[in-house]
Amino acid sequence: MTATAAGDAPGVVDVVALGESMVTFLPSRPGRLADVPSFERGIGGAESNVACVLAAAGHTTRWISAVGADGFGDHLVETIGGYGVDVSHVRRDPARPTGVYFRTAGDRSTDAHEVAYYRAGSAASAMSPACVDPAAVRAGRVLHLSGITAALSAGCLDLMRELTAPRPARPLVSFDVNHRPGLWNDGHGPEVLLELARGADVVFVGDDEARAAWGLHGARAVREALPEAELVVVKLGKGGAVAFGKDTDGFACEDVDGTATFVRAPHVDVVAAVGAGDAFAAGFLSATLRGLPVRDRLRHGHLTAAAALTAPGDLAAPPARAHADRLAALDDAAWGRLRLGPGWTRAEGHPGTEKEARTP
Repeated sequence: MTATAAGDAPGVVDVVALGESMVTFLPSRPGRLADVPSFERGIGGAESNVACVLAAAGHTTRWISAVGADGFGDHLVETIGGYGVDVSHVRRDPARPTGVYFRTAGDRSTDAHEVAYYRAGSAASAMSPACVDPAAVRAGRVLHLSGITAALSAGCLDLMRELTAPRPARPLVSFDVNHRPGLWNDGHGPEVLLELARGADVVFVGDDEARAAWGLHGARAVREALPEAELVVVKLGKGGAVAFGKDTDGFACEDVDGTATFVRAPHVDVVAAVGAGDAFAAGFLSATLRGLPVRDRLRHGHLTAAAALTAPGDLAAPPARAHADRLAALDDAAWGRLRLGPGWTRAEGHPGTEKEARTP
């Protein structure tokens, strides 16, 4: 499947991303939140991260959300807009605050990692179908959503259900499951996420989160649970990712059965294990917008994720398009030898990129 333009509607963009972003406070040193003396301000939000990375990669993007009429809201709008993202449809709510959160310096996947959210009653949690401009949301070739939004409130869930409902001439709907058990107080998270995923065209889900949320073991079991989606991308961590398409939808899948494509992840010297999932989705969607084959979409997803993994913070500049295209075009043997370390995106001749990948 290749995304197509949403008609001649004014303000059409490549990607619209809808969801909450928060001001993030990053610790000045490792340790428990109770022991960290100071924090540095940043931004965090799955959907806005995707919009920022895609804008940095040369695509037109729009972020739709709500923030408080406060300084933190100013910071989010100015920072995300600074990446080249259209923020003209972000609602300023005078009655509700901008969400914030604090986190420790550890890996989010470990038990030692701490996150303290202050997002209850936030401006974004008050989003609903009534307060979002449907024309602005649908005026994109791709509409990118995540399961986080559905967990914020009943109104947000109603909005997500409306945006993933079948309707004529809707954009290509991209959905990142982003299972966050701590956000679902009623225990219905897994079933809601499955419902929303079944309404999307492209679904991103980690093998680990599919196992935790739905009790599914193996990538093909995930595909079988989501028969309605045109494309299901199952991320296997360091092992790589596999994309399952439909036999009849025009995918150029190269698996032996014609429906699945697996691409191993390159070796990455990790600096910070944050933001990689959002970066992977951005890289994959960028290649989708360009009409590239599924194998190359997966490779661009891995390369953009590697850019995030080899830089501190949630957001990192993606590799230049020509550089990424050359790496994505490597033969399988050279791709398998690829090793990416800090700084690899800044110079094509940097050790660990093409030079090392082509070493016999």
